[in-house]
Amino acid sequence: MTKPLPDVIAPGLDVLFCGINPGLMSGAKGQHFARPGNRFWPALHLSGFTPRRFAPSEQHELVEHGLGITNLVDRPTAKADELSAEELRAGGLALTALAERCAPRVVAVVGVTAYRAAFDRRKAVVGPQDEPIGPARLWVLPNPSGLNAHYRLADLVEVFGRLRSEVAQAG
Repeated sequence: MTKPLPDVIAPGLDVLFCGINPGLMSGAKGQHFARPGNRFWPALHLSGFTPRRFAPSEQHELVEHGLGITNLVDRPTAKADELSAEELRAGGLALTALAERCAPRVVAVVGVTAYRAAFDRRKAVVGPQDEPIGPARLWVLPNPSGLNAHYRLADLVEVFGRLRSEVAQAG
């Protein structure tokens, strides 16, 4: 199966964001976080990572800001809960290998439930993690999907902002 969404990546990024998997719209468009109700792009901008709100079609411009995007699983689904535990674990291994190759400063997995399954960390919480991923610092962020009612946009911006502050301080 070919990769429906190309990674937005370069060596030595400040942050490599790792989504769970493409939604159906993202898979069809070839753009990360493409569904209009997804709050990734607003959270990225409002937390200070980007100078303006980018559209999913502008995803490749993130590299100029030291940012990238990949996914744990390549297979598009309507909802993340359609993924198997095996797919998520394989994605965790692939993400670790990618972090080894590209050496971002931080890998931020966007979705705590998927992170728990992919890395067998059942009690993980949102925020920085104790263990690295390859040479990178590891963070877990909330899932920005509009389906995730646990986090409002303001809550997402606060957590993304904490990551942004850490990256800026490590400068």
